[in-house]
Amino acid sequence: MRRGTRLPADAFEALVARALDELPPWVQEHMDNVAVMVVAWPSREQMRSADVRHGRLLLGLYEGVPMTRRGRGYNLVSPDRITLFQGPLELVARGPAELVRLVQDTVIHEIAHHFGFSDDDIAALQRR
Repeated sequence: MRRGTRLPADAFEALVARALDELPPWVQEHMDNVAVMVVAWPSREQMRSADVRHGRLLLGLYEGVPMTRRGRGYNLVSPDRITLFQGPLELVARGPAELVRLVQDTVIHEIAHHFGFSDDDIAALQRR
């Protein structure tokens, strides 16, 4: 796959499903009330909510109430959403292996937000 080459939607969704299946069991067991989806590109609203500047790409987005902020009143709410953006991920990847890694990294990054980690927390962990 050359940079910018697109996969069929079902093949890309299979990459995401594989990334989720390969998460450690304890992560899978502790994820709660969250849906993972794939869309082609982020909306303007998603770009704005993620504070992404013009000309930059958004690979994934977590929208919801992190587990660390859920209290006793957290019930009967719509699932949180983790969205992976196929177009930007494919655009950044320089080949099939890199696309697999980018999808895995993006899934992990967004799940970290679900567990309550900020971007600064994630960056600090990656530097270790």
